[in-house]
Amino acid sequence: MYIFQLFHLSLGNFRNNLRMKLSEASLSLLQRTISQAIGKYTGSEEQSVVTDIHLQPHASTGELVIYDDDDNPLASAIVPEWSIYEADAYAGSIERVLMTLLHDMESQGAFAHLTILKPYSFVLVDENKETMADLLLMDDDTLLVNDELLKGLDDELDAFLKDLLEK
Repeated sequence: MYIFQLFHLSLGNFRNNLRMKLSEASLSLLQRTISQAIGKYTGSEEQSVVTDIHLQPHASTGELVIYDDDDNPLASAIVPEWSIYEADAYAGSIERVLMTLLHDMESQGAFAHLTILKPYSFVLVDENKETMADLLLMDDDTLLVNDELLKGLDDELDAFLKDLLEK
């Protein structure tokens, strides 16, 4: 019994400490699913008014469902690797994975020809459809500030202030 408890405790710690690493097949599946969802907004002469595209992952099943503003499903997929993560570790990891994937897709021009009026955003939502994170804002005039963009800003501001005060 004691060995089983140690094994169970170790397995729990292992799962909690995992950083989400997805196979190429899973990343490709996610990209195809997002492409399928946004495919609903291509090829039309008329521009759609959409403010958010909601991405809702389910930790227990590994399913990702993508909805429009009216909660109509646009696409879904099951990523089996997601079901091994504990709920606490899952939320932050999935946010990073989806944000990176969406930014990569944007840089490859995947969203360039959509018939959606800007601004609109890709939003990570929980099971109650409450916003957990803004993953990507599509707007020609607005830039979302994130941790990656702010790296080293304190040092630069300190150096600027020091230089300014010395003059």
